[in-house]
Amino acid sequence: MRRACRAEVLLLVLLLSACAATTSGTADDATTSTRVKIALLNDPRVGGLRLDVKTFQGVVTLSGTVKSKTDEQAAIAAARTIQGVRDVKSELKVEGSQDTRASAVQ
Repeated sequence: MRRACRAEVLLLVLLLSACAATTSGTADDATTSTRVKIALLNDPRVGGLRLDVKTFQGVVTLSGTVKSKTDEQAAIAAARTIQGVRDVKSELKVEGSQDTRASAVQ
């Protein structure tokens, strides 16, 4: 099932990329979010986690729950590798952590 989901996401990315290339030549926020989601799925540390990705003007916001601070850092690092990402903000919550405030990661 996970492979089928990846194939569907990849197809969506290709379609969005083609549309973006023909209209402006730059990656838009929807394309950036999709690319980040694919990067997270392909990352062995965070691929199995359910994380939400939102992008506004190139700034990616990650939300959801991770198992550890290390997983949070891995998700942030994976998002930063994507072309078009200007910054990454984390609203990720660490399981068992009492700290529920949103933190901006630079």
